[in-house]
Amino acid sequence: MNLAERIYYTFQESAQAKLNAADILAEPIAQAAERLVDCFMHEGKLLACGNGASAADAQHLVSDLLNRFERERPALAALALNADSTTLTSIADDSDFAMVYARQISALGLPGDILFAISATGGSRNVIEAARAAQEREMTLIALTGQDGGELAEMLSERDILICAPGDSLARIQEIHRLALHCLCDSIDYLLLGA
Repeated sequence: MNLAERIYYTFQESAQAKLNAADILAEPIAQAAERLVDCFMHEGKLLACGNGASAADAQHLVSDLLNRFERERPALAALALNADSTTLTSIADDSDFAMVYARQISALGLPGDILFAISATGGSRNVIEAARAAQEREMTLIALTGQDGGELAEMLSERDILICAPGDSLARIQEIHRLALHCLCDSIDYLLLGA
């Protein structure tokens, strides 16, 4: 297989992974959009977090909510907990890296707010601690995970939502996550603005 064929195969594999995920993820993404719109309409906010590529996804989601996705609409209250390097390094230095998000949630999270926790494996310690802190603050959790959802999926309650990308390849899971986030933003706009 030459390099161009390998790249073509990767495109095909990615497209097939997304198509396979559509039946599994459409309903939880719709539920998440409805829950987020209800949160925003009741003056709640979204706090998002993740590590590495998931941190970038958290910031991407927040920017699409605060600014706009594809259409103009009022700004929606959202904050990426991984975006403030001063706060992250201060908490990590004085306490423990596992607490970098939980500490912020303890200060900023309110009942009725939503934590959007992103972890491709569901096993990121600081994201799990964030979920615990959110539960203590009576926040709803929306977990965007992959594989079997890991420990993060196991801690969800009935009021929480699991969006778990199928498969074992972290690259394909991350690609599905990005599409899921775009579907989520489009759904929020549709609920707020109509067709």
